Amino acid sequence: MIEPIAQRATALDANDELAAFRAEFHVPQHDGRDQAYFCGNSLGLQPKATRQAVIDELDDWAQLGVEGHFRGRHPWMPYHEFVRAGLAHVAGAMPAEVVAMNTLTANLHLMMVSFYRPTRERPAILIEQGAFPSDRYAVESQIRFHGFDPATDLIELAPDEPNGTISIAAIAHAIDRHRDRLALVLWPGVQYRSGEVYPLDEIARLTHAAGAIVGFDLAHSIGNVPVNLHDSQADFAVWCSYKYLNSGPGAVAGCFVHERHARTDRPRFAGWWGHDQSTRFKMGPDFVPTPGAEGWQLSNPPILALAPLRVSLDLFQRADIARLRAKSMRMTAFYAESVDAVLGAHIAIVTPNDPERRGCQLSLRVRAGREHGRALFEHLEQHGVLCDWREPDVIRVSPTPLYNRYGDIVPLLRSASAFLA
Repeated sequence: MIEPIAQRATALDANDELAAFRAEFHVPQHDGRDQAYFCGNSLGLQPKATRQAVIDELDDWAQLGVEGHFRGRHPWMPYHEFVRAGLAHVAGAMPAEVVAMNTLTANLHLMMVSFYRPTRERPAILIEQGAFPSDRYAVESQIRFHGFDPATDLIELAPDEPNGTISIAAIAHAIDRHRDRLALVLWPGVQYRSGEVYPLDEIARLTHAAGAIVGFDLAHSIGNVPVNLHDSQADFAVWCSYKYLNSGPGAVAGCFVHERHARTDRPRFAGWWGHDQSTRFKMGPDFVPTPGAEGWQLSNPPILALAPLRVSLDLFQRADIARLRAKSMRMTAFYAESVDAVLGAHIAIVTPNDPERRGCQLSLRVRAGREHGRALFEHLEQHGVLCDWREPDVIRVSPTPLYNRYGDIVPLLRSASAFLA
């Protein structure tokens, strides 16, 4: 059964218009061959151009010193402009609505300073049950910081579907049920464990109709699926750049603030780099924010961290997020069909079957239970198939369209079949 799948994968790879992008990445090796790498949803592979981009900045620093701010190959003072258009492309945003800064959770806290303004009547935040821990920690701490009680004011919506996914009907019901108490709905674009994609525009519409603010954690969305933040009317969004954006471990993160808040008088934590650029160097005592997302910056941007992001975003602009999404839908469907055909008796796919409700991730659960699942995960790793594990019992497989091949599914099928036989 595996051989016909392998033949079909070879034909699909031969006709893949994006196949050449794989050669622009370093692929980890296993026993002298390319590893089957399925961890783009955890840490993306390194683009080959990244090393030189970082070395260029180090060389400019060595040769120019402080003058590198103005005279380098990519001058540091306007460096943020080199990533702005690329961020807008992958985020579906206006250029002024996006900024690269800090890390995801730091940005989430900064956004909540401005957009979570609880009152006695409206103190509550709605998140999904089983949210990524960092989001839950941030939300709970913000509720406590404002003097409210997470036991009553943190609403966690439980899954209502058989595989642990959450329907839009359940989200709508929760928003309506708590509409008079909601201050904020904070929702993922893609749920990290299940791989479920959520309709941001519909969640934003429902939230605003209830009189609340809506923000999105797009850690597993940016570079994975088109998100169209501007048209969705989201108030804010945050994301990291080390997953699908391939910008390196601990990479500088991103932030979106809708243009209707570009000149907001909402409270914020201020820093010098967020001050209006035209008067920043007058060193005045009064903070005047730069209009748009850049007004939430605190300190000057980390150039050595922005260089990998610049390289990656160039790849995304050349590949185009719409073409990547089309390939992702075809490739993920092929992977799902193959897993069902060969391993379906042993493995269940948790991620929704509807292509519109999933990105380039399949969450697999071994039917025999956690211990068998963990053993399979370790067996795959030992045989050059790198997935990742999320407690309690999920193996995540992420075929990333920029560098994964259709044929990468074959070693997974062969190794898993041998183990489960």
